[in-house]
Amino acid sequence: MAISRRPDVLVIGAGVIGLSTAVRLAEAGLSVQILAARPPRETTSASAGASWGPYELTDERVVHWSEQTRLTLEKIAEDPSSGVRLVRGLEVAPFPLEPPACVRNLNDFELCPADQLPPGYVSGWRYTSPLVDMPRYLEHLTRRLVGYGVEMEIAAVNSFKELTGRAAVLVNCTGLGARHLVPDDQVYPTRGQLVVVDNPGIETFFQDWAEHEDMTYILPHGSHVVLGGSATPGSDSLTPDPVRAAAIVERCSAVEPSLRHARIRQILVGLRPSRPSVRIERDLVDGNVLIHNYGHGGSGLALSWGCADEVLSLSELT
Repeated sequence: MAISRRPDVLVIGAGVIGLSTAVRLAEAGLSVQILAARPPRETTSASAGASWGPYELTDERVVHWSEQTRLTLEKIAEDPSSGVRLVRGLEVAPFPLEPPACVRNLNDFELCPADQLPPGYVSGWRYTSPLVDMPRYLEHLTRRLVGYGVEMEIAAVNSFKELTGRAAVLVNCTGLGARHLVPDDQVYPTRGQLVVVDNPGIETFFQDWAEHEDMTYILPHGSHVVLGGSATPGSDSLTPDPVRAAAIVERCSAVEPSLRHARIRQILVGLRPSRPSVRIERDLVDGNVLIHNYGHGGSGLALSWGCADEVLSLSELT
């Protein structure tokens, strides 16, 4: 679809960050359009697990962003077609670890005694978290945007300068693409791989804190379970690795033996848009306001709505 008129805001990118930002801006009464190289179902976001809970905790803004996102996801979960469900589960670490602030304050948070943890883990806690079936969730966000009259154009973006004058405000939600578009050499790919299997009856989630690039998580989504995972900084290969996939299944089966013979539906690979810290700030390109919103790494979902709120504030259009 070609964009038909000059909007208040042009959001560049249609992953979970771009779509969430567009929804928040449209909710505020702004006219919004989206320009993206790929449709939502072909973005990195479509290959995510996905669970709430940010990996990057060194940025002091992350706790607030993740809290705002959790509250929004809990509201969205009231719609059974959204792909968002509230699921209780266990988070663990193979070393002594204080639970992060974003989960300590939850109403049903509780520490797990060491004798109740799977072998190899020494710290653990339980809480209820939003789990998100990303393909369904991206469709949910797209439907909301259609309801607000937001148009989406799928076309390559070669530079922000070529978009000068297309809108009062441009918003850069290009993820990994920001490395070349900005350009920002602090952005780099982190290759992730996960395995989707039939659900043998698992109803609670499991995830660990790993000190290396292989982590273990089990995320049930009704008839299927997402098993993970891996994080290989600097790798841009999208080719599934069968050896790594087998290792993922083995690690998850050690926690949940019922997974050992579950039928594999799919092996997914995605490139997380990593950066030492998330970049959200105003910029100018040939006199056009450009707001950056990228560098979320593996925490795109977990920070999406908090970051969208920040963009709305920086837009100064409301």
